[in-house]
Amino acid sequence: MNLLSAIASFIKVVETGSIVGAAKQLGISAAAVSQTINRLEEHLGTRLLQRTTRSMALTENGTLYYARVRHIASDLESAQLALSNGETELQGRLCIASTSAFGRHVLAPLIAGFATRYPRLRLELCTTDGKINHIQEGIDLSLRIKPQLEEGIVARKIASVPFIVCASPAYLARAGTPRTPEELQQHACLAFRYPLDGRLLRWGFIRDGQHYYAPLNFTAISDDIDALTQMAIHGAGIARLAEFVAAPYIESGRLITLLKNSHESTESYAEPLDIYACVQDRAAMTPKVKAFIEYLAEHLKMRWPKDNISYSTPVY
Repeated sequence: MNLLSAIASFIKVVETGSIVGAAKQLGISAAAVSQTINRLEEHLGTRLLQRTTRSMALTENGTLYYARVRHIASDLESAQLALSNGETELQGRLCIASTSAFGRHVLAPLIAGFATRYPRLRLELCTTDGKINHIQEGIDLSLRIKPQLEEGIVARKIASVPFIVCASPAYLARAGTPRTPEELQQHACLAFRYPLDGRLLRWGFIRDGQHYYAPLNFTAISDDIDALTQMAIHGAGIARLAEFVAAPYIESGRLITLLKNSHESTESYAEPLDIYACVQDRAAMTPKVKAFIEYLAEHLKMRWPKDNISYSTPVY
């Protein structure tokens, strides 16, 4: 048995989610892939995949094994390219996961520039507000907010995005303008229900260096931030939106900024949204992942400069 070839087949099966999918990518028959996996399991003396006629899942040992070997195929590709070209050029698959809003409004517009810089990379962007599993989903890097952080992953904050409390001119003409976070309790507020655990996300503020949550009167709820934005635009109430969601509507005048959103203010201001770059472990910090973080950091620093955030390549 060619062990490296067997490992490559195993990686493809996990990444595609099926033996048939792996066979298509490898250009061989499904039977050949299945036999290779069987030989690999015999060689290791353990079951890696739990297979039925309708589904396939990693066993506990399979999950551990995948975590250790998942970078072997890409490392071999990089080594071969370096020998053939006399230099290292990034290539292969790079899968990035992100919260839905950040992926849609921030990452997606930046993908074209990164793809131009590294044309041999095949980029995949997965946007979700649900649970992220780097190993099972074949994710190289995830961009997460604080509620998504979990024990075991390696994370570093790379951006602090302003939150903007805002409402439409029509709503403010009808209901008046709140001047402090405490006055929000007298207004119709639009709540985001976090899909990960069903919680309503509270609105945090900072006054004199102290964090607190404002009491609110939630009159409409959604688990889609773009849906909440449309509610606010059409006068349903006051929304708390990340700058990258609210900015175009603020500029066009369809939404009006309320309260303060600057950390330089001595009054209360909305607590910012922290963004974290996450990898499964230190071994997952491959040249491809580092390159994307550096590229992303260039743009985040220009858009949201802040002294207490390090935008250099993180040291995990």
